[in-house]
Amino acid sequence: MIRITNEKGVTRLTLNRADKANALTSAMLETLDEAVAKSTASVLVLTGAGRTFSAGADLDDVGTGLATDPVWERLSARIACYPGLTIAALNGTAAGGALGMVLACDLRLSVPAAKFFYPVMRLGYLPQPSDPARLSALVGTARAKLLLMAGQRWTAAEALDLGLVDRVVEPDALEDMVGELAADALGADRAHVAAIKAMFAPGAAG
Repeated sequence: MIRITNEKGVTRLTLNRADKANALTSAMLETLDEAVAKSTASVLVLTGAGRTFSAGADLDDVGTGLATDPVWERLSARIACYPGLTIAALNGTAAGGALGMVLACDLRLSVPAAKFFYPVMRLGYLPQPSDPARLSALVGTARAKLLLMAGQRWTAAEALDLGLVDRVVEPDALEDMVGELAADALGADRAHVAAIKAMFAPGAAG
């Protein structure tokens, strides 16, 4: 349910469960975590099959504890610390816990039809521990509370305006935009990519 490809310096991880809106199971999250840990590519791309990036946690697995499984936070931390350029190429809506891996990426692209929401307040769960801080860093604390506490749903245009996503492009242009943004990293030494990435880490300047 995760398609993994490695080609020309790019590791691409595709959520491949389109018939279930790419809802994430425990097995899928473990596969993603392992794939990120093993990747040595200069560029890591997360995307989905079909018209939805991910609807969040698979409801069948939620009943067995998936909503509070530490694998979510482990995966997000792994992506955030990845020593290369990470790009979320959102082919559609990103919801719930799936936003964790999106927030952990360096860059976020979206198609116009995508929506963004994280209904933890309504469902009675806490967000992943790092998500509020990462979301606040992108959109500001009050706006982060709109998503996490007030249950707002943002369109791609709103997400772009607020800073949650960096570009909105038509579906047939998504891959071209990924290639454009990845070009410099792919043309550089991997150690150089990692060194620049490290300069953005908290406390790196001091």
